[in-house]
Amino acid sequence: MNKSEFINHIAKEHSCSKVEAERVINMFTSSTISALASGKEIILMGVGHNPKTGKPLTIKAYTQAKFSVGTKLKVACNK
Repeated sequence: MNKSEFINHIAKEHSCSKVEAERVINMFTSSTISALASGKEIILMGVGHNPKTGKPLTIKAYTQAKFSVGTKLKVACNK
């Protein structure tokens, strides 16, 4: 799915305009680039331990999400 297809997907899924969906995507990507460029790590996943006991949980196998990074993100991460 390219960016325009993703914008359409978000607009449909969240009942918002394409302009609003594009704004959200642009905020996310620019914030991601600036955070990574400043050396911060971004982790977008759930917790792998029991919150009551703190003991680790066995997490079942799953399909890993993947995406291709653009030039701006590559440059920001490799300064």
